[in-house]
Amino acid sequence: MSDEKVAVVTGASRGIGRAIALELARTGAMVVVNYNGSKDKACEVKAEIEAEGGKALIMPCNVADAKECETFFKQLIQELGRIDILVNNAGITKDGLLMRMSEEDFNKVLDVNLKGTFHCIRQVSRQMIKQKSGRIINLSSVVGIAGNAGQANYSASKAGIIGLTKTAAKELASRNITVNAIAPGFIDTDMTGVLTEGIKEKIISQIPLGQLGKPEDVAKAAAFLASSDAGYITGQVLCVDGGMI
Repeated sequence: MSDEKVAVVTGASRGIGRAIALELARTGAMVVVNYNGSKDKACEVKAEIEAEGGKALIMPCNVADAKECETFFKQLIQELGRIDILVNNAGITKDGLLMRMSEEDFNKVLDVNLKGTFHCIRQVSRQMIKQKSGRIINLSSVVGIAGNAGQANYSASKAGIIGLTKTAAKELASRNITVNAIAPGFIDTDMTGVLTEGIKEKIISQIPLGQLGKPEDVAKAAAFLASSDAGYITGQVLCVDGGMI
């Protein structure tokens, strides 16, 4: 991958997004580290990339807001001239049992996870069509395939991302743009860090490889899908889950 490639990673200030930003920078891409709340963490990711000799810039954007997304991508294209890789990683959880879940909590998760992915694809696809090339990688989840008690909103948003991925892949394929999804299993991040040891042990017992994944496991998969080696792969869902699904 030449250093002319521009990669945008949403929600890149921590966890899986951070690992993907670092990995793409190592492949020679100029990485746009997007964040919504945590500017300090985003600055740390930028500093880490630069310490390794890579190039990065940080830019805020709430992907749930269609207007903000439009401004964000217009500004990026004006400044950098192109976007080669988009990783839709930004996501939130608001867990609760279905019958007790508020409509607000259901909508918030769908707004960020699913509509945020839609907003970003819609904005970036115009530029990629002009370029006649591009890689779009959407972060789904194993719970979008198998479901999970207490995560009706999250599971629905991640299942929606799979449908969105497959449709976008069909619409954009003729312009040499690939669209794939990664479905991580249980990855050792802040999101799983809040779980009790008992719950963690129960989860690990359901993973054939017998351990939680690392953010880097997902990052390596994203870097592969973003590379020229994956040029004939589109519309796929790659599970990085230790054999869970």
